[in-house]
Amino acid sequence: MLETSARLLRLLSLLQTPRDWTGTELAERLEVSARTIRNDVERLRALGYPVNATRGSVGGYRLGAGADLPPLLLDDEEAVAVAIGLRTAAGGTIAGVEETSLRALAKLEQVLPSRLRRRVNALQAYTIPVPRDDPGPRVDAKTLTVLTAACRDHEQMRFGYRAHDGSESVRKVEPYRLVNWGRRWYLVAWDLDRGDWRTYRVDRLTPRVPIGPRFTPRDLPEDVTDRVRRGVSSAAWRYRAKVTVDAPAEEVTARINPAVGTVEAVDESTCLLHTGADSIETLAVHLGLLNAPFRVTEPPQLVDYLRTLADRYRDATRV
Repeated sequence: MLETSARLLRLLSLLQTPRDWTGTELAERLEVSARTIRNDVERLRALGYPVNATRGSVGGYRLGAGADLPPLLLDDEEAVAVAIGLRTAAGGTIAGVEETSLRALAKLEQVLPSRLRRRVNALQAYTIPVPRDDPGPRVDAKTLTVLTAACRDHEQMRFGYRAHDGSESVRKVEPYRLVNWGRRWYLVAWDLDRGDWRTYRVDRLTPRVPIGPRFTPRDLPEDVTDRVRRGVSSAAWRYRAKVTVDAPAEEVTARINPAVGTVEAVDESTCLLHTGADSIETLAVHLGLLNAPFRVTEPPQLVDYLRTLADRYRDATRV
């Protein structure tokens, strides 16, 4: 029985690899007969593992998805990676998964071998997370589930949306992609009322049920990440600014995070930076990191704040 159990575990480990295995390949790996492989596959099925089989010269065995989640076999590195991921999820930006992540982590740590438990506990004991100075908004896990399902099934949807100025509206869209950018989530969708592509912050929308009819997918006009980047810098922030920078566009692009803004070349030594932030103070910090001369004329709140900062820095250097 011990030999059979060990062989079943080894067979299960092979089947969890995302590929098809022929009976001959499995028999050679486990050094048994093809008949033994067939019997072991039936034993795994009886234990609840959905082992799919296809016939023919290119057929074979593959572990499929079943109604229930069977036990998984993880190697050492996979087990540590899952444990770290669960700890991160417990304190992340998706609301509603903290308790679930902690429950799953407790189950995993209970069965970890002592050598792996020591590695995971060491990571927890000797790493200190620093609170973010600009915590991102939290997104409900159920909202992400609804949006990803609508994207997958090509179903129209309606949701209430709060713009950056606080105004409320109802949008009817064809959802396509979810993008996690920095500490925020964005939905890229075709707005049916406006007849154009739009980017929406997920923390500002509230899905309305039921989901609408299915739609025929359109071709995305560009790279999804680039669309979000442009949408973030042009419309998603409370304050936006167009700044003339006395530096080549390539240098400015290399100095800023893409989520901060977009750069447009004027000539070989000058460019325009289209940027924004939820606060004037954050916007001023972005400009200070350019390490190049710049000129800004709007918004007026930013102009006034930069003047205040200039006076403050000048006073700080007086002897």
